[in-house]
Amino acid sequence: MYEGPVQRLIDELGRLPGIGPKSAQRLAFHLLDQPTAEIERLADAIMAAGRDVHLCAQCHNVAEGQICRICADTRRGDDVLCVVAEARDIQAIEKTGEFRGRYHVLGGLLMPINGITPDQLHIDTLVQRISQLSDLNEVVLAFSSTVDGETTANYVRQQIERQHPGVRVTRIASGLPVGGDLEYADQVTLGRAFAGRTAMEN
Repeated sequence: MYEGPVQRLIDELGRLPGIGPKSAQRLAFHLLDQPTAEIERLADAIMAAGRDVHLCAQCHNVAEGQICRICADTRRGDDVLCVVAEARDIQAIEKTGEFRGRYHVLGGLLMPINGITPDQLHIDTLVQRISQLSDLNEVVLAFSSTVDGETTANYVRQQIERQHPGVRVTRIASGLPVGGDLEYADQVTLGRAFAGRTAMEN
């Protein structure tokens, strides 16, 4: 155990995802070596993000205002809607340059064993949004190639086909490694997977 403020900093950093005790300690001492101005700048950025960043009222992406920059972009097409698990997946897809449509963020994947059920995700708002996009003719499901990703894709497809039978539902191609997360895929692989998307079958 270190002195109170140091141990508190280590404990708080250790609560972040992917940060173990040793990494938390390393980060804490790195911060303690920085000038006060640098630490204050980081603290201000964290406070601003917590205060000013919200979920987009349309797609649930992160946004500074009521809607995100992508929903506000009139140059994007309304004919294709890409559904992703997390907001960070949007950035991964945007880097490929393969997609110029709209997005919808579910806020996670179905994991019944961990208590994550359909009512905890933005699936109902997805179905409602499809009704509002008059030019929509395709919904692309861009989830990781994991068991949870496949489970979520199948459930979402069933909900869309039940309420919007005229909308084509596709899935990004399996060029992604099985079990891999979308956000960690390289741009070329993800771009090819997106360009090679195929219709989902029962």
